[in-house]
Amino acid sequence: MAGRTRAQQADRQIPVTILTGFLGSGKTTLLNHILKDQNHGLRFAIIENEFGEVGVDDSILQENTNEDVIEVMNGCICCTVRGDLVEALKRLYKKIEQFDAVIIETTGLADPAPVAQTFFVDDDIKNMYTLDGICTLVDAKHIIQHLDEVKPEGVENESQEQLAFADRILLNKIDLIKDDDAIADKEEALQKIENRIRAINGDAQIFRCEQSKIDPKNVLNIGAFKLDRVLEMDPEFLNVDGEHQHDDTVSSCSSKFVGEISISKLESYIGSLIGNMESAMNLFRYKGVLAIRGMKQKFVFQGVHMIFKGSFEESTWKDGEERDCKFVFIGRNLHKAALIKGFEDCKAEETLRFSIGDKVLANVGKWEPGVILEHWCEGNPYKIQLSGKQHGKGDKVFAPLDDDTYVRAPKAA
Repeated sequence: MAGRTRAQQADRQIPVTILTGFLGSGKTTLLNHILKDQNHGLRFAIIENEFGEVGVDDSILQENTNEDVIEVMNGCICCTVRGDLVEALKRLYKKIEQFDAVIIETTGLADPAPVAQTFFVDDDIKNMYTLDGICTLVDAKHIIQHLDEVKPEGVENESQEQLAFADRILLNKIDLIKDDDAIADKEEALQKIENRIRAINGDAQIFRCEQSKIDPKNVLNIGAFKLDRVLEMDPEFLNVDGEHQHDDTVSSCSSKFVGEISISKLESYIGSLIGNMESAMNLFRYKGVLAIRGMKQKFVFQGVHMIFKGSFEESTWKDGEERDCKFVFIGRNLHKAALIKGFEDCKAEETLRFSIGDKVLANVGKWEPGVILEHWCEGNPYKIQLSGKQHGKGDKVFAPLDDDTYVRAPKAA
């Protein structure tokens, strides 16, 4: 795209791709794959919409693109912040020489129709941009339960709307079907999901994928959005006065604090949340970017219902950078105060009970004598050199928590 003059850039319509899909379907993962791909040769402006007061996904995206062309909106892009979308698009157009296309990632609770409508009812936006396509990601493991969910009267099912307006559908996380021992015929299960999708939208092409990995050419510059098809399906599509109502039982809670987390405390806390099936089924989405005591890499975690994944990223905390933690939970009938307190209780201790060089007893299945070698090594509060007769000088263990379950003071003589 590098040969355009400034005049040519000012006259061109910028193609826009909308990424949508229910909470946890893999939208941000797909967006990061696109941004990292070296083959398409495109530069992107990103509009990131998050449901909750504390943004998490934008922290990840800024590692992979120019933060000057990232716009972040908190709230529902399809209703409460629709005006903000128009203003964000106009701001970005002033930087047109910095990008070739726009990608909008909606929150998982957004109806894509009002977002798409923006490109046809606002004259300025209609002249600046063209809607290239709507790509809907589907969590193969959980889509049926979300499609079957009974909503309060007057409240639309977001998953159904996201499928109905799709020009491309990515049936994602098919590995969760393949790895499920309770499913005897994996292919039959996937075909049933696809048949259910086609019953809602028989026009959109379906691509199967794992971890949102797909060739970007299948979702970018596809010229797939057809206004005639949408109007045939929804004659009220261009009605700007149409009502849009969300399920009031679904909400979010979030927090951000300066400090560091104990990885072992975090794993224990998340385990307690998802170990109860009833509460886990009401926990639609949870995610965060964390500073882990004793680790230079940033820790990114995310989960959907009972499925949790966390890993240390390639990106690291820079020297002098303030280490902080931010997270968000989205679900139905959330006990917000308890969720936030539980997470903040995972903070790493500022002062440990034992100093380097102290003699201790370490629990290695039985209590063995040892000496504290290091504090906060690889996310563990203690690294201990065992000193029992049966241990050589190289025998070292970690104590994952600073409590008497793992490490304690020797008994007084």
